Amino acid sequence: MKQTQAFLSTYTADVSGVCSALFELGGMTVMHDASGCNSTYNTHDEPRWYDMDSLVFISGLSELEAVLGDDEKLIEDTVRAAKELSPRFIALAGTPIPMITGCDLAAIAREIERRAGIPSFFVPSNGIGSYVSGAGQALRLYAERFVLPARETKKNAVNILGATPLDFSVNGQVQSIAQRLTEGGFSVQSIWAMGSDVSAIDRAGEAEVNLVVSSVGLPAANFLRERFGTPYVVGAPLGDTVSKLLLDALQNSIRTGENEIFPAGMPDAPDTVILGESVASRSLAAALLLDYGICAEAICPVELPRELEGPFCRQIEDEQALQAALSGAKRVIADPLYSPIVPQGAQFFPLPHEAYSGRIYRRQIPNLVTTW
Repeated sequence: MKQTQAFLSTYTADVSGVCSALFELGGMTVMHDASGCNSTYNTHDEPRWYDMDSLVFISGLSELEAVLGDDEKLIEDTVRAAKELSPRFIALAGTPIPMITGCDLAAIAREIERRAGIPSFFVPSNGIGSYVSGAGQALRLYAERFVLPARETKKNAVNILGATPLDFSVNGQVQSIAQRLTEGGFSVQSIWAMGSDVSAIDRAGEAEVNLVVSSVGLPAANFLRERFGTPYVVGAPLGDTVSKLLLDALQNSIRTGENEIFPAGMPDAPDTVILGESVASRSLAAALLLDYGICAEAICPVELPRELEGPFCRQIEDEQALQAALSGAKRVIADPLYSPIVPQGAQFFPLPHEAYSGRIYRRQIPNLVTTW
């Protein structure tokens, strides 16, 4: 019963993370699930749904098809839609039902590619992991299939990796990150994957360095490192002080060719807890320390990449364990839906997170890149 939630909600699932990561890349994403489940994604997880076209579909899996394993219907429907709509690629995203029934979506993707003549791949989601896992895998798989050999290396060019509305909403934060970079003497090669031209994303190998602004971007950063030798810096430019240090880290990474994870360390005895995605939480903790002298611990309730684990950045997903971790906190910074477990006497600073509370508090999400 440890995974039972009495007070808390859940984060956006990996299947929605897949759809979010690929939303602007010109492909067709098919969630293999029951009819109606698409509304969970487009109503709560995707703020771009009503302003921008994207081919995101649900397979309409029925009980009979799930029991009998009618894979041909999924293949035929997908191929027919693809021939009508001509997407750049087809991505299949799994959910709990096909996981339980043992549906071989990787083989189905290969068959769809053979029949449709369109690049197709399966992102190994199952509806149980969080958006971090799904979006991260989707971006890496896209990179493996579509990033072109580098014709040149552009001086001071940067890819911004891990930018999705699940972490940054649609309130201008991604544009503010790009502006910070250009003001610091860099050029933005591409943004993965909001507001960037697809051709620029496909030429991501021409950048000198990558900036990973959320843990969603780490799998793609590691691939670009393996394929092109491009180093990366992990951190989000929240406020002037942290932004300056990140710009310095990017220049240093270009010079040395080594990856850098910011911040490197924190003082002892934190009295503040930040709950949320690891890169944003670590960066916010650094900003609080440098600008206000407040020492904070980052607790990540979703997947925490091993590169980001540290003395003051740990993963806790269980509700009871989270309550215990907050027990001695003087301040708690988290999405408003965490308020029921904030201990009495602690100051609570609500920081809405689209991947947790969806559209409920969207208008109250601050632009922490500039508002400080």
